[in-house]
Amino acid sequence: MPSEAVTGEDPFNQEPVSILRQPKAVWATAGASVVAFMGIGLVDPILPSIAKGLEATPSQVSLLFTSYFLITAVAMLVTGFVSSRIGGRKTLLAGLALVVVFAALSGTSSSVGELVGFRAGWGLGNALFVSTALAVIVGAAAGGSSAAILLYESALGLGMACGPLLGALLGDASWRYPFFGTAALMAIGFVCITAFLKEQPRPARKTSLLDPVKALGHGGLASVAASAFFYNYAFFTILAFTPFVLNMTPYKSGAVFFAWGLLLAVFSVLVAPRLQQRFGSLKVLGASLVLLAADLVVLGYGSHTTAIVCTIVSGALIGMNNTVYTELALGVSDAPRPVASAGYNFVRWFAAAAAPYLAPKIEEWSNIHIPFVVAAAASVIGAIVVWVRRSALSHEAEELEPKHATEDGVTVFAN
Repeated sequence: MPSEAVTGEDPFNQEPVSILRQPKAVWATAGASVVAFMGIGLVDPILPSIAKGLEATPSQVSLLFTSYFLITAVAMLVTGFVSSRIGGRKTLLAGLALVVVFAALSGTSSSVGELVGFRAGWGLGNALFVSTALAVIVGAAAGGSSAAILLYESALGLGMACGPLLGALLGDASWRYPFFGTAALMAIGFVCITAFLKEQPRPARKTSLLDPVKALGHGGLASVAASAFFYNYAFFTILAFTPFVLNMTPYKSGAVFFAWGLLLAVFSVLVAPRLQQRFGSLKVLGASLVLLAADLVVLGYGSHTTAIVCTIVSGALIGMNNTVYTELALGVSDAPRPVASAGYNFVRWFAAAAAPYLAPKIEEWSNIHIPFVVAAAASVIGAIVVWVRRSALSHEAEELEPKHATEDGVTVFAN
């Protein structure tokens, strides 16, 4: 990663600024972002407990992910439309309010159907918040956008790592407590943003609902989105189906996915940029996808201990993939970044919604090994798409190598 991304130095301002010296508004938004990303993996360690408590099957409980990400995918078409009209601050607060309400309601569920419905509302709130948080942090941060985006990346990695840990700690007493805990933390975030964040300038041009779809008409962006669709199927097979295969206590499962999240954070922020600089973005992405496929096959057919190791190792490969995919998505077309990000996420989150539902169903139709074989095949297809469409992606990939992704010289996550 370039030096300015590490020190917080803005390339247009030669005076280095520590990324730790930020306004309260930035810290409030970054802190809420950590909790928002925690919500993705929060239910991982308690999936078996939820199934037992609500007398539901694994495929029914996996709908917690499906409803969440299905709504998130569709909401990607709405977030830019909303924020360009009411402003970033109000959009953040609306998203936080929805998460607080639906996370609390999730903890009161008396059936798996209710819980799935409440998770859908949670997904809408999270989409509104997460899609706006990066722009707000960049607008409010000191030290240039490089420092701001590094803070956002750190929030993403910390949230993905801590979500399973919080789920395990609270879920060991009751599967309901992680939902109440998340609602309380997001309520604190709501208060902090209300107190410290001023309204951000609105964009000169309002975003329409169809702008993200139109952006996918660009061949390069469509190729990245298509490849990421298959990759996300593999990603969320691990995240949503593996807890049932491991069949561990919430504490042990939380520890496994905490280690998984730490590797995801380290490899996405520190390792991936260095590998890109040495080998090139497309080579790193293709190799990582193939390695992920191999990891999935071993996970599916190995012993219980091997499955644990492969689950943790997958975090490193997922972290690298996330970085390269997002850099390509944000730079491969001439669409504004928020619009390109929305179109890219609109496509890939559908796979995140499909995998948690299909993996248990495939197990019911066949055996416990085949869902991982299917996920491995999806990862390989993602690599094939990158290879076949390399000419559409190579120009952008070459531009990324010296500066790692954006004109600001930093890695950006489009989650």
